[in-house]
Amino acid sequence: MNFAELWNSLISIGRTGGGYTRHTWTPADLECRQWFIEQARSRDLDVVVDRNGNIWAWWGGPGKGAIVTGSHLDSVPDGGAFDGPLGVVSGLAAVDLLRERDATPRVPLAVAVFVEEEGARFGLACLGSKLLTGVVDPGRARGLTDDNGVTYADAMRAAGLDPAGIGPDEKLLGHIGAFVELHIEQGRALEPLGAPIGLAEGIWPHGRWRFDFAGRADHAGTARFADRRDPMLPYAATVLAAREAAGAHGALATFGKVIAEPGGVNGVPGAVHAWLDARAPAEERLADTVTTVRSIASRVSAEHGVTVGVRQESATPAVLFDQALTDRVKGVLGGVPVLPTGAGHDAGVLAARVPTAMVFVRNPTGVSHSPEEHAEMADCEAGVRALAAVLEELACK
Repeated sequence: MNFAELWNSLISIGRTGGGYTRHTWTPADLECRQWFIEQARSRDLDVVVDRNGNIWAWWGGPGKGAIVTGSHLDSVPDGGAFDGPLGVVSGLAAVDLLRERDATPRVPLAVAVFVEEEGARFGLACLGSKLLTGVVDPGRARGLTDDNGVTYADAMRAAGLDPAGIGPDEKLLGHIGAFVELHIEQGRALEPLGAPIGLAEGIWPHGRWRFDFAGRADHAGTARFADRRDPMLPYAATVLAAREAAGAHGALATFGKVIAEPGGVNGVPGAVHAWLDARAPAEERLADTVTTVRSIASRVSAEHGVTVGVRQESATPAVLFDQALTDRVKGVLGGVPVLPTGAGHDAGVLAARVPTAMVFVRNPTGVSHSPEEHAEMADCEAGVRALAAVLEELACK
């Protein structure tokens, strides 16, 4: 099966209007997982679901010194087709290409699918890889809730898996000799260079913060402005402050999710809950940006008789990918561009424990986390060839 056929066999799952919604442990996500399992088994790969729900399709494994590729199948709400699935489909297609070349791995080779990479349902990105590596406490993970109050433990149990077993897996980590993730470029650096393929140098430090503004619910038609304790006003000021602070520090800051309670059109809200995503080229710039935003949120809230609480929900330090592995991959691919990125990935989590590299496939518009996310089929196929060449170098020579 060629890449286009494999891609088309997945593309209809989780379609919601123009984009895709494949939230962890929902029917769309489970259908994607079953698709992967079936595709892996049809290639005579040994499928293993680890204690955290991550799926591993092994060619000659598991075992010491394994070379692993893969990505994720979950999505943001109404997201693009390529973010995550491109790396999974390309991993399977690369296995096909290696077999066509009669390449035989001298060490185990695996394609992996990680759980809850986007954090779109339970709020904690890269949860599968973070549990695997011990970055996240299992008890905390089990207690995470979605917007409907469903816990991660209950959702995992409903999917037929046992949440009691989640947590670090040192034996599995010890098998991995290197991890190479292929991913669509999130940004537009390769297009001006005329390059279909690139490599990641590292990942900016980033995190997520929850802001809870508490005021007093009231009637929109009778409550005088002077009498109101409207939490929407300090929230709005905080959004503008985040944009200004990030610009001043060379960072990025985004409020992408907000919930107003009780949510009536004709009422002053009693509370506003909002989530800030902030990223920067350096740790100090990130810290300065968030400190500024928090300070302004506190000051403006007090001016409006509103209280505000801020809680950090996730933090990912700066990542520099393994230099020796990156140099080796670059040598195989013939000197492709090496780029920094502000987007988080499972590769960034695994990089703290195993040698890790990332391959990017050109995104001509740079748009991601949107139905407009796109990669040309010719570039996707170039990505498969590049990944197969890298896997052959690392696993077969």
